[in-house]
Amino acid sequence: MASIGMRSLGCIPALFGWVGVIIACALPMWRVTAFIGTKIVTSQIFWEGIWMSCVVGSTGQMQCKAYDSMLALSPDMQAARALMVISMVVGIAGILMALVSAKCTNFIAEQDGKIKASVAAGVVLIISGLPCLVAASWTAAVIIIDFYNPLLLDAQRRELGASLFLGWAAGLFLVLGGGLLCSYCPPKENDTASVTNNL
Repeated sequence: MASIGMRSLGCIPALFGWVGVIIACALPMWRVTAFIGTKIVTSQIFWEGIWMSCVVGSTGQMQCKAYDSMLALSPDMQAARALMVISMVVGIAGILMALVSAKCTNFIAEQDGKIKASVAAGVVLIISGLPCLVAASWTAAVIIIDFYNPLLLDAQRRELGASLFLGWAAGLFLVLGGGLLCSYCPPKENDTASVTNNL
């Protein structure tokens, strides 16, 4: 009975993780202006996402512009685009598989088939969380390396944006949800009955 609860409980973090991937992908806050040195007041704050960049003026007015060329992006941002889209597509497939394997549905009649579908959904959800974690970690590594690059001016330095933290959390939620769906163990009665029948 606890395993059925774990399967049901696995869908909740997986759904939160999938929504988090969508939000992290859409928000233009992967790289943000670094406030370093003695100059704290700036006239413009830059936000860079994987789809667009935004400038916030000192008046609070924000202007966003989608990137004109995909090839003009840095390799980590190009990879982040692809990895986040892969994470979204694979994540929805895993969530749909988890819903099909739920006890309250009739898509799969046998309990054994539902168990296998639940484990498969868990594996798919774990796989969907990995590209999100890779995208956020790769971009964060590039930001940190560039931040300590002595050849860059202070105005060119960027810090980790909110989308990266959201991406890490979303990826972990997908992996957690997938792990809970994979944690089903068949009842012990079935195992002992099959052993005694074979003897």
